[in-house]
Amino acid sequence: MSIAIVLICIVVLILLITWGKLNAFLAFLAVSVLAGLLLQLPAQKIMAAVQHGMGDTLGSLVSIICLGAMLGKLVAESGAAQKIAAVLMNAFGVRYMQWALMITGFIIGIPLFYGVGFVLMVPLIFSVVYQYKLPAVYIGLPMLAALSVTHGFLPPHPSPTALVTQFGANMGVTLLYGLLIAIPAIIIAGPLFSRSIKNIGAEPLEMFRPTAIDKTKLPGAANSFITSLLPVFLLTATTILSYISGDDRSIKGVLTLVSEPGLIMLVSVLVAAFTLGIACGKTMKAVMAIYTDAVRDVGMILLIIAGSGALKQVLTDSGVSGQIAAALQTWPVHPLILGWCMAGIIRICVGSATVAGLTTAGIIAPLLASSSVNPNLMVLSVGAGSLLFSHVNDAGFWMFKEYFNLSIKDTLRTWSVMETIVAVTGLAGVMILDRIISL
Repeated sequence: MSIAIVLICIVVLILLITWGKLNAFLAFLAVSVLAGLLLQLPAQKIMAAVQHGMGDTLGSLVSIICLGAMLGKLVAESGAAQKIAAVLMNAFGVRYMQWALMITGFIIGIPLFYGVGFVLMVPLIFSVVYQYKLPAVYIGLPMLAALSVTHGFLPPHPSPTALVTQFGANMGVTLLYGLLIAIPAIIIAGPLFSRSIKNIGAEPLEMFRPTAIDKTKLPGAANSFITSLLPVFLLTATTILSYISGDDRSIKGVLTLVSEPGLIMLVSVLVAAFTLGIACGKTMKAVMAIYTDAVRDVGMILLIIAGSGALKQVLTDSGVSGQIAAALQTWPVHPLILGWCMAGIIRICVGSATVAGLTTAGIIAPLLASSSVNPNLMVLSVGAGSLLFSHVNDAGFWMFKEYFNLSIKDTLRTWSVMETIVAVTGLAGVMILDRIISL
């Protein structure tokens, strides 16, 4: 009966967001209270569980997500993103322009949040389309596939970062595994898939013609690349060092501190304030204003993550999480595939990849705790499933349709299929890694 109540609550959550148009944070809170009542959690413990869940979930995430937003915003505002794109396009030439844009999207997509990356990159795509008379969808889709993959797979993006915390995974290891899976997923969903849609016509609207920053005011190429990718470099380096450092406790202690994602993001943001701020002629006050705007941009994302934590805690305190884990263990389905399917179903129903991933985490976490599944791979499996088949209930679907001025049919043939390819390829990569790791 308890499992049936949980399923009812998930359906109510989906209906509140899709049919009722309720904000996801409010929907999570309402369903958390409803779940507590239906699962007969003592009345005085329901709000305590909600508050505990919100605090626990946000405690280790606020700094990472906010600092990640600050770095991404400065990368965009300083012109570093434009410089990276220009360098890559000059290096690849017109013949391989598609690959240049795809790599640009991947590099810039790591520090930038998806919405910011989309709005920043689409004008760049159109500048190439107008200048070289190339098919817009054919040229642009690989770059957007790269943005989507970084959004679903790689920290410090909100959903994978939150999943790392909820599953007890390691941020650096998850990033390394995510990079291994992301590259083939982007290539298959980008350049390879786009060959089949080369003849789809698209006339981007004139209003989206880019307003580029003066080339003389752009930061240097090395500065742009190194600063944008500094969190990746530091996370990768500290993760590798922790594996080769042996059992020396003093070294282990130092590495534990310097490998903390929050500290790495803080160092990256402080470095960026000078390399992309002061060194580029901005005052510290102007840089701090950019950082302040960035935090405003992610306020609602933090609330949605907090709401998902509230629902997770209610399910845990009621004891139903243990029942779900016990029931799921009897299913003849690999836990990684199960996590992917759950996230995919919720994604199709709700439209939001973040909501899909976080809702799945609350259900699948107890199963993960009682199984031998690698938590880093579960983060990636749920992240891949949360990207499955974007359609008319997803804001990204409409952004792509309107920016590229496509019909709904052509948007489904291009954007929706691309997202599905990313999700399926991601799951395949996770299962291959699982086999390799378990050898």
